[in-house]
Amino acid sequence: MTQEISSEGGSRSGPSRGPRREGPPGAGGSGGGRYGGPPGLRRPRRKVCTFCVDKVQKIDYKDVGRIRRYISDRGKIDPRRKSGTCAKHQRMLTTALKRARLMAMLPYTADHVRGLMSPQARAMAGGPPPPKPERPPFRPAGEFRPAGAPFPRRDAPPAAPAPAPTAAPSEPASG
Repeated sequence: MTQEISSEGGSRSGPSRGPRREGPPGAGGSGGGRYGGPPGLRRPRRKVCTFCVDKVQKIDYKDVGRIRRYISDRGKIDPRRKSGTCAKHQRMLTTALKRARLMAMLPYTADHVRGLMSPQARAMAGGPPPPKPERPPFRPAGEFRPAGAPFPRRDAPPAAPAPAPTAAPSEPASG
C-alpha cells in the first residue's frame, strides 16, 4: 500500500487536510471560523493603543480633552479590554485621570457627570425630567380678565354684582 504525497503535504487516500485558506470573517467555509471554536463565535479584532500609535512618552493630566475619552458615562476609568490601551499606557492613563480628578478637572462620580449634562441629556440618561417652562394660568375662551386681576375661587360664593350707578336726571322731561 503506497500513499502518494500531494504538494500540500496531505495524503491522496483521504480528504485533503492541507493549509486552510480563510476569507474574511463570516465569509462561509467550515464552521468555527479562524480560531477553531464553534461556528459563529469569533474573537473581536484586537484594539490598538492610541498612545503607542502617537508615540506618547508621558500622558499629561492637563490634557483633559484627550483623557476624558477614557472615562465611562458613570465616571469610572475604562478598563484595558474596552479602551484598547497597552499595559504601560494604561498605568500612566490611570495616574493622569486620578490627578485630573484631584485637580477637579474631571468628575469622580456619575452625579458630577450628570451635573455637567444638559437637562435633556440628563433625562435621556435616566435622571429627572427637565423643568417645564413657566406658563400663564389657563383662561377659558370668552372670559376676559386683566393680567393682574385675582382668579375667582370655585368654592367661594359668587360675588354680588355691584349696583349700577344711577344717573340723576339733570333736566326734567317735558312733555
